[in-house]
Amino acid sequence: MPLVKTDTMLNDAQSLGTAIGAFNIENMEMAQAIVAAAEEIGCPVILQTTPSTVRYGCTKLFAGITYALTQNASVPIAIHLDHGNSLELCRQALEDGYTSIMYDGSPYSYEENAGVTAQVVKIAAQLGIPVEGELGSVGGKEDDHEAENAYTDPQMAADFIAQTGASSLAVAIGTAHGIYKGTPVLDMNRLVKIRKLVDVPLVLHGASGLSKDAIQACIKEGVCKVNFATELRIAYSNGVKEYLLKHPDAYDPKTYGKSGYEHVKALAIDRMLMCLNR
Repeated sequence: MPLVKTDTMLNDAQSLGTAIGAFNIENMEMAQAIVAAAEEIGCPVILQTTPSTVRYGCTKLFAGITYALTQNASVPIAIHLDHGNSLELCRQALEDGYTSIMYDGSPYSYEENAGVTAQVVKIAAQLGIPVEGELGSVGGKEDDHEAENAYTDPQMAADFIAQTGASSLAVAIGTAHGIYKGTPVLDMNRLVKIRKLVDVPLVLHGASGLSKDAIQACIKEGVCKVNFATELRIAYSNGVKEYLLKHPDAYDPKTYGKSGYEHVKALAIDRMLMCLNR
């Protein structure tokens, strides 16, 4: 099955009242585990990489891993650039075969964010690739992406989509990247207002650590893509640590990598079921 674009995935989820899980990958084992989880559940899946991940590897490498996994896959798979922070990086990901792009201009003024997002949309449209924008700012820290919470204004969100032509919109309603120190309080009334004014699929960032009830409440109000990152890294690392604790003399990366794989797969299955409202 070839790599697919995220717009069809998200529009289908929107019509069904479900969401697509989007999972950040850092290596081959994490990518394999997430695809295996999606095949076990029988649902589409989005693999995604952040700017720091593609500095560690490169967009061509992660696109290649994902492409290889599609060859025998039984479910639709997309490869998405998460928090693309420059026009140049977005261009590179497109050239290397990514089937979905996010440009995150949230650190900048509204005018600059909308202007560059519109440029990315125009470039991506030449290849028929959808673009996710972000308005407001999801707080916390993930990789080198760090920001303070700045909630999405519903009226500005409608104007942003009209100006940019973005295919989906990441909204800030109280979630945060990284590890939560307490229970986040989500502004569901704000989400409802955004949904009424914006007809493109909405995206929830910072879902690692959110409860099942919180995630499914957001899906009920129109979120069609849910991003998971930090908890996947923790799961993989815990799997490796667990194996090495039991086998301190181990030296073959394939052995402890398999343990990390199993931990990521189990977590991904759980999160995919949440997104499907099961």
